[in-house]
Parts: sequence; structure tokens; C-alpha cells
Amino acid sequence: MMFVIKDGRRKRLDQQQPAEVVAGNRNSCLKHATNNFGNENLIGKGGFAEVYKGRLQNGELVAVKRMIRGTKNERTSNFLSELGIIAHIDHPNIAKLIGCGGEGEMLLVFQLSPMGSLGSLLHGPNKNVLDWTKRYKIALGIAEGLVYLHEECDRRIIHRDIKCDNILLTKDFEPQSLMDQKFLQICDFGLAKWLPEQSPHLSPHDISKFEGTFG
Repeated sequence: MMFVIKDGRRKRLDQQQPAEVVAGNRNSCLKHATNNFGNENLIGKGGFAEVYKGRLQNGELVAVKRMIRGTKNERTSNFLSELGIIAHIDHPNIAKLIGCGGEGEMLLVFQLSPMGSLGSLLHGPNKNVLDWTKRYKIALGIAEGLVYLHEECDRRIIHRDIKCDNILLTKDFEPQSLMDQKFLQICDFGLAKWLPEQSPHLSPHDISKFEGTFG
């Protein structure tokens, strides 16, 4: 079964969709776009999934998240959980889901951030390009995204794995003004959870155990 995300709504592919959207997100096309998930296109790896760079038939560059951990049922459960959460999100500072596939493999398709992650920049050879003014703007952008998730989203969400490797930088990461925070995106909602609607704040009872990344 296959779905695409359009205008914040999940739709079956057997409904009418633009041809380029349908063709661009089938699993077979995603395998071709990533050279059958070749190592040369591997751009990220975590405990639950691998992320590959791909080029769709229309030339668009995408990031394809491939579930790898656990049994088929566990991968399906993780896939549906992350899909269910991120399909409700619509904010410029959060990675945009543009499609997904469940034909044999569980795949999520996102817009590719050309500058990579904040972690790769901070710990790479070009770390000096981030002066304190830019770091301050990045911190504000992350805060804007978290405020949206915690307080403004239709169903409030806690990410549970905020780290520099899960902050993607776009080519416009230095905006014209502090109000234009479209230069970064929070990604990877594999550990995210819904916040209880009746609780204005997070409590220890909302999270059953520690999650995230040590370090």
C-alpha cells in the first residue's frame, strides 16, 4: 500500500494524483533514485533507520529514510508511528514529508537539505563558517520549531531526540531577518510522542523511559 502527503492530508495512491508525484514515490522508483540504496548515497544512519540521498525522475533531490531495525511488524509499527506524527506537522522549521512507501520496504521521503546537518558542520572542516551570530540565529530557529511542536501544533508533540545531527541546514540558513526562520529544519521523529491533550505541561508520567542519544 502506498500513500502520498499533499496539503497536510494523507491520500491513497488509487485516488487521483499528479503523475510526477505518484511515479516519483513508488518504492521501485525510490530504489532507482538511490541506486538501489547504494552505499555511495548513504548520508545518515541511526538505530532505527538509514537515510539515502536520491534523485527523482523529475530531477528533484530527496532524502529517503529506510526502516532497518527489528522484525517486519516492528518496522511497520515504527513507520506508521512516525508517519502518523509527521503528517500532522506543517512548519517551515521542520522537515517536510513529501511522500512515503510501504510496498515491501518502509520508506519516508523528505526534501533534501543541501547543507547537511548542523552536527556535520559543527564537527567538520568548515565549522568556522558558523560565527556566533549565525549560531544564535540557528538556536532561535530551533526554538521556534519546538514552540510549534509543544504548543501550537493541532496535536502537541514532543520530539525526544533533539541533537545537532537532527537539525538540517538549508541553503538559506542565514535569513534576512530573525522573523524569517526558513534556514533550518528539525528532522527524525522516530522517537516522537504525542503530548496528552488535557495536560498543559509535560510530566514524568507522559514518558515511560529515557530516550534520545547519549553525549
